[in-house]
Amino acid sequence: MTTHPSDNHAIRTVLFDLGGTLIYFDADWEEVQERASRELAAALRQFALDVDLEEFPRAFRVSMHAYYNERGSEFVEYTTHYILRSLLEEKGLRDVPEHILRAALRRMYAVSQEHWRVEDDAVPTLEALRSQGYALGVVSNASDVADVQRLIDKAGLRDFFPTILISAAVGLRKPHPRIFHLALEQLGARPECTIMVGDTLGADILGAHNAGLASVWITRRADTPDNKAHLDTIRPDATIAALAELPDLLKNWSR
Repeated sequence: MTTHPSDNHAIRTVLFDLGGTLIYFDADWEEVQERASRELAAALRQFALDVDLEEFPRAFRVSMHAYYNERGSEFVEYTTHYILRSLLEEKGLRDVPEHILRAALRRMYAVSQEHWRVEDDAVPTLEALRSQGYALGVVSNASDVADVQRLIDKAGLRDFFPTILISAAVGLRKPHPRIFHLALEQLGARPECTIMVGDTLGADILGAHNAGLASVWITRRADTPDNKAHLDTIRPDATIAALAELPDLLKNWSR
């Protein structure tokens, strides 16, 4: 049976991933992260913290890479704030005031925020879905809540999403089903009436299936080693190349 938003078992809610789905990064990630870590160290020095401007950025990137490796298997989110404070304590800088950490992280993230761009078809697609009566939400894996919130505002997407779930706020990452269930609870939605749209098989698609949601894989930013490793084992319910294809897909959705 073809479903529509008015049917008993229709898709009524659409959850979106953020990075690689609604927005994209237009620069070399490693180069930008190197510059960002240097800005972080410079900000800490401005607050009279004794950090080396060469060694500290390297140590911070090592800590972040260790976090990246751990998060893929544990699905537990360690915030950048936690990683920064832990590194400072290792270097004997204890009890650094919160306002200093927040200001330093804001300066660091400002570097990468300059390189995130909204997809050309994101706003038209979201406008179409909202006009058709779908409830919309974001479920994003990220280690800093303030960074994601600024990216959403920068992209002009705030008004579309009454619910924005960020792993740094929840403490769990996709594909853990709990972060999806929390989003559904906030939206008053049922899993069988919800679709997750994302670019990452191991997080978005597997996570949706773990939580009892249907899944749509968007592939224009999906040519990554992680996705290639899962091509034979994680199968989305549908695949699109661009967000503009989504409204018609949902109109013809059959469960």
